[in-house]
Amino acid sequence: MWRPGSGRRRRRPEPHGPFPALLLPPATGGRQEEDPPGRRSWVPLERPLPLEAGGVLPGVRMAYETWGRRAPDGSNAVLVLHALTGDSHVAGPAGPGHPTAGWWDALVGPGKALDTEHWFVVAPNVLGGCQGSTGPSSHRPEGPRWGGDFPYLTIRDQVAAEAALADALGIDSWAAVIGGSMGGMRALEWAVSRPERTGALLVLAAPAASSAEQIAWGSLQTSAIRSDPGWRDGHYHDAPPGGGPHRGLGLARRIAHVTYRSEPELGARFGGAAQPDEHPWCGGRYAVESYLDHHAAKLVHRFDAGSYVTLTESMNGHDVGRGRGGVSRALSRARMPALIAGVDSDRLHLPSQQAELVELLPGADRLRTIRSPHGHDGFLIETDQVGLLVRELLPVSHDARPD
Repeated sequence: MWRPGSGRRRRRPEPHGPFPALLLPPATGGRQEEDPPGRRSWVPLERPLPLEAGGVLPGVRMAYETWGRRAPDGSNAVLVLHALTGDSHVAGPAGPGHPTAGWWDALVGPGKALDTEHWFVVAPNVLGGCQGSTGPSSHRPEGPRWGGDFPYLTIRDQVAAEAALADALGIDSWAAVIGGSMGGMRALEWAVSRPERTGALLVLAAPAASSAEQIAWGSLQTSAIRSDPGWRDGHYHDAPPGGGPHRGLGLARRIAHVTYRSEPELGARFGGAAQPDEHPWCGGRYAVESYLDHHAAKLVHRFDAGSYVTLTESMNGHDVGRGRGGVSRALSRARMPALIAGVDSDRLHLPSQQAELVELLPGADRLRTIRSPHGHDGFLIETDQVGLLVRELLPVSHDARPD
């Protein structure tokens, strides 16, 4: 137990960040080709993908998972889109090929809100990600990894890749497109760029365009990664354990996690307390620091720093009105039924931004509010409330069901 005067007054050195020397993080925590596939499937795109910023991305593969049975005409297909550090594993346990359990496991399955007795649920890993789809940690068609040469992607590029996946699966249109945070950005882009393929829309905790403050938070995180000596201009993937930019990625995660949770929640859980058996005056940590360290350590073992940079930059560039006459004109294209929900304690993607979507989307009637003490992460945590929204959008009495 710590006693006044019994410890050093200088913070202890952390040669490997919060990671013990025997548990050095891999250079990349993303999926490797030799890893078990889990329940993923893959679709290779037939042609190089044209990119909004110019050029093309060759050799694209999209990883995805499905639940339920597809109706012969594909009319019962629902697209579910994950957030920044999510992946295709929406439902199911952790296990070989899946480092974490399904992030919306309570919502997908027989009798659940996305009832797989009725709906064919498809969840891709986003283009630029690191859990099966082509991203910075992937090998180029000619062999070497992309690394720091991976091109800049926009949300529109990611949706174009998802549309190519839908084509390959024979799905002409989705009964609904559903997403939160970065997934909500892509859902909005589906509705604006491909309204004829988007039967209904559910957007959770996402804006029509990223704000200056949201871009600022994102740029702090990418700067943290790029300032890590292990970053090596993005060409670090073949480094030994401990040789990648895990310190920078861990710092980025700490910054992000503060924006994902609410101040009242952090205050109630941790206050100004020290971590047990430690004291900040003598090289120890506050309890909230330990909490952030824990989330950083988890992420660096399951995610890739290059994907984090790529996807954060995509989010920073999100603007459905770019080149379309502004946000109002762009959203006027999306006339499908739309449910828009914000989290009342969200301090990252503010409920006022979702209120703007309700005002401008022809198919939206009113703002739904997810009540949660957990901040932005409420759209992942409050599955009972999200489930009610899904059931409202997609009642199981819908005629679209598999034979």
